[in-house]
Amino acid sequence: MKLEDNTTHHDNPRLIHINDPKKTCDNSQFSGNEIRTSKYTLLNFLPKNLFIQFHRVAYLYFLAIAALNQLPPLAVFGRTVSLFPLLFVLTVTAVKDGYEDWRRHRSDRNENNREALVLQSDEFRPKRWKMIQAGEVLKISSDEAIPCDMVLLGTSDPSGIAYLQTMNLDGESNLKTRYARQETNKLFLEGTMISGIITCEQPNRNIYEFMANMELNGHCLPLSQSNIILRGCQLKNTEWVVGVVVYAGQDTKAMLNSAMSPSKRSRLETYMNRETFWLSVFLLIMCLVVGLGMGLWLNRHKSQLDTLPYYRKVYFQKGKDGKKYKYYGIPMETFFSFLSSIIVFQIMIPISLYITMELVRLGQSYFMIGDRHMYDSVSNSRFQCRSLNINEDLGQIRYILSDKTGTLTENKMEFKKASIWGKSYGDSKAGGSREIDAGVEEAMVSVRKWKLKSEITPDPELIKLSYKDLHGEERIAAYDFFLTLAACNTVIPILTGSPSISGSSLRDGHTSIEYQGESPDEQALVAAASTYGYTLFERTSGHIVIDANGDKLRLDVLGLHEFDSVRKRMSVVIRFPNGSVKVLVKGADTSMFSILKKDLPCDDRMRHVTQVHLNDYSSEGLRTLVVAARGLNGELLEEWQQMYEDACTSLVDRVVKLRQAAALIECNLTLLGATAIEDRLQEGVPEAIESLRQAGIKVWVLTGDKQETAISIGLSCRLLTADMHQIVINGNSEHECRKLLCDAKAKYHVNSASCFDDITNLKRKTELNFLEMASQKKSSNMSPQITGEEDRPTFGPLALIIDGNSLLFNLATLCMVVLCCRVAPLQKAGIVDMIKSRTDDLTLAIGDGANDVSMIQMADVGVGICGQEGRQAVMASDFAMGQFRFLKRLLLVHGHWNYQRLGYLILYNFYRNAVFVLMLFWYILCTAFSTTSALTDWSSVFYSVIYTSVPTVVVGILDKDLSHKTLLKYPKLYEAGHRQESYNMSLFWITMVDTLWQSLVLFYVPLFTYRESTIDIWSMGSLWTIAVVILVNVHLAMDIQRWVFVTHAAIWGSIVVTYGCMMVLDSIPVFPNYGTIYHLVKSPVYWITILLITVIGLLPRFIFKVCHQIFWPSDIQIAREAEILRKRRPFFGSNADQDSS
Repeated sequence: MKLEDNTTHHDNPRLIHINDPKKTCDNSQFSGNEIRTSKYTLLNFLPKNLFIQFHRVAYLYFLAIAALNQLPPLAVFGRTVSLFPLLFVLTVTAVKDGYEDWRRHRSDRNENNREALVLQSDEFRPKRWKMIQAGEVLKISSDEAIPCDMVLLGTSDPSGIAYLQTMNLDGESNLKTRYARQETNKLFLEGTMISGIITCEQPNRNIYEFMANMELNGHCLPLSQSNIILRGCQLKNTEWVVGVVVYAGQDTKAMLNSAMSPSKRSRLETYMNRETFWLSVFLLIMCLVVGLGMGLWLNRHKSQLDTLPYYRKVYFQKGKDGKKYKYYGIPMETFFSFLSSIIVFQIMIPISLYITMELVRLGQSYFMIGDRHMYDSVSNSRFQCRSLNINEDLGQIRYILSDKTGTLTENKMEFKKASIWGKSYGDSKAGGSREIDAGVEEAMVSVRKWKLKSEITPDPELIKLSYKDLHGEERIAAYDFFLTLAACNTVIPILTGSPSISGSSLRDGHTSIEYQGESPDEQALVAAASTYGYTLFERTSGHIVIDANGDKLRLDVLGLHEFDSVRKRMSVVIRFPNGSVKVLVKGADTSMFSILKKDLPCDDRMRHVTQVHLNDYSSEGLRTLVVAARGLNGELLEEWQQMYEDACTSLVDRVVKLRQAAALIECNLTLLGATAIEDRLQEGVPEAIESLRQAGIKVWVLTGDKQETAISIGLSCRLLTADMHQIVINGNSEHECRKLLCDAKAKYHVNSASCFDDITNLKRKTELNFLEMASQKKSSNMSPQITGEEDRPTFGPLALIIDGNSLLFNLATLCMVVLCCRVAPLQKAGIVDMIKSRTDDLTLAIGDGANDVSMIQMADVGVGICGQEGRQAVMASDFAMGQFRFLKRLLLVHGHWNYQRLGYLILYNFYRNAVFVLMLFWYILCTAFSTTSALTDWSSVFYSVIYTSVPTVVVGILDKDLSHKTLLKYPKLYEAGHRQESYNMSLFWITMVDTLWQSLVLFYVPLFTYRESTIDIWSMGSLWTIAVVILVNVHLAMDIQRWVFVTHAAIWGSIVVTYGCMMVLDSIPVFPNYGTIYHLVKSPVYWITILLITVIGLLPRFIFKVCHQIFWPSDIQIAREAEILRKRRPFFGSNADQDSS
């Protein structure tokens, strides 16, 4: 049998015995239908969660610190106190993870306990989903969810059709159609039980492909993706369906595709690790100083050790000898001192910074989601933050790589023009309809029986051609042209108020018809065919029915070759009622012109005229397709049928075999014409692109459209402007592309290796087809001999593929704008990867369709558009929005704010912890290098967790250096992120110098003011604790740009809370600092000391800021001062100026 022939070479196919789950599952260990999306169980939660958390190296560092503090010689802090910071962080994260997993458990439990009707003892009975097995036959009713992957055996529709909503699976809202084989559907409708064997491929995650065969009554029936319904889908507009389970539970395609998107880390967090390394170096140096100092001190006083506390060999207790003191010797005491100092200085590496950053990002996301300016009323979609760890990257984007269709355009296709048999239609004005003669007007009555959801204004000349009783080649071409538009697709017609159908004509009636399809292009073409009299109103797996100018035309579908990225065309083989067979083909011009017949001179003339029309359409920004057909008969038809049947029943290389079968008939075609569809720009796209370019962001558009279409769209959306130099790389061969690229580099003075060397190194895998490169003219001082109008221009590259070559990339880096044409989805990802691997710049990819997913996931920041092509791009993205124009606000406003806030937040946290550690360091240097502390254990722990944490979070969420209107009005302010003005190494070192000064002031001012007093060390520690909290909070207050009530409450409230905590701690009798705060506050010296510390500590910083803002103001500072002036003197400015504040 053919089945055996086609499967013998397949590796371990899966055998499903229909309605025999015992036999199916006995032979193989198939997965049950119980699903589990949770990470943890009660038994493994603690170890597994801790294992995941300790992937952060900083946590391991603090675990080591806590472990060291448990050793008796190193117990600087209380053993419980030393564990508190780490335990707090681990507990908070564990609670969050546990809650999220509990919700997953609850969802899994609800899902597994749902019920479905399963065939048992010749009748359908309810059964829980988790008990369903492969091989069982299920019945699903309308609006019910599909519990597992099933091959359709029958439906309530006599034609075997079923409608599915796949939104939960692929995000697409339009209905999909699936078919039961007529052989099985007929048996079910007759009430006959089915038994057979399905041989299918092993479980895989490809939701768009399925290869299997069904052995039924000695016949081998091919099964494809159109015969399977997947878990997660929902049955719509179909009363019931019956199917057999082939994949269950974890084997279903939905579960295999449930993996999360690749995690991304922000650039700022990467830089933070660099500074953390330097802080570690500082920590090591301080610990070495303490350890070596201890060793030298012990060596100097070794003769006195027996008389010194902590070093005498025996403790004295009540005049008697007590327990012996374990003295380890100078080398070991030095080593222990080094380890103890690590424990004391541990917060130099800020563990609280990780939680602070997470909280700040969460708050920033809340305000981004709630921004009413990024709400799309058309799609009723709000802005979405799907990733919380890269908010700040939005403020440093250098490259935007955008899809065109559905991202820059609306993806609402409208048929505009057509070229039929060498004549262009669609240029006539609406007024021309008066020229339609009475005969045509009468013939048009039939089409009015069909009411489309979206009406199209017909072209009068095309109406005449479609309805007039013409003869000859032109009439035949027009007939086949519209027939191809109506038949060569996968669109499903949905009728309401359908008239009765009898004979060869349709009775009078009124029918509303809506077309559901996976492609807006196909829907537009089918709607256009209906407008001109060729209405598709019925489709099954074996035939379609078309109302052709009032006559019912039933066409048998012998085979369908769907569009693929290799062939770039689609074809359908149909048999007419008179027995004749034709193949109808539509596709891209690059793939179609090479397969047209060239027998006669008129063929060449027709091809040339159509090509001219295509160029004209493309230059207007219209999307084009070429339409062709040919008759099939005799041996060619039989040969194709044999190849097609073998390919459909093959489990090995089915796609390749189908492509070979298509190539057999997709040749020597007769050119019928071409179509032109308009995809209008979204609202606000030109203004958004202009602002992004002014912000110093390079915009690259990656599209599958042809060159002329891309140029036209580029001009209309202001991607290309009149003052730009354009260079076109339009090569059809590798050699030609190399030569054009070399010439472009030579003409525009691109400095790199020799052109010959670059060509030699060009990757063979690079596929350059049509490339449009354009860039903005910019003056340059790199070549002094080029001046005036001859200033060196910059340019942008185009269709770069996965392994982009250096020759093309050198040209690309000089451009502000790039148009890449004829780009495949993987090529889009390749271009993003090239930029990321060759530059340090951040990339943002934005798209709306499944073909943009790889690009979105590859980029540093991925943005999905909630568009017409489903929600795959949204589900794979980091951020999602309804319109491209919102990208302007997302980057220029929220991106700027987020970067400025997080940059300052990190530096402030480094400063806040370092000033505290350095203060302890100076104290240790004055106490014989011992690691004793004047501060209580709890004060040291609470410092970064309670005393100073809240203000940093509030400022990180709410502070704004500029208003949103100012940032939108002056896009160049965004370049502050490119220059890394908020976070860089220079700022880090300046911060560290300032920290060093403030720590010296903190330590020595109290020593000076209390130099002649008898104050005890715990009182001094209490003073240092409150002084450092006040100092860092006033430091923070100096840098706040936007004061609101919450900010005031956080800054000054944290000082009040610190006093409150200290009063509580000082009221506990067992603590050594008992009552110190109550004595200190009574002394004026105490308050004067705090004032002196604050003023002297912050004075250099204040002077530096004043001088810098007066003599070297930044763009941000100038814009801020302008805002302040407008607020104070609004009558000097315009209303717009007032609003900008």
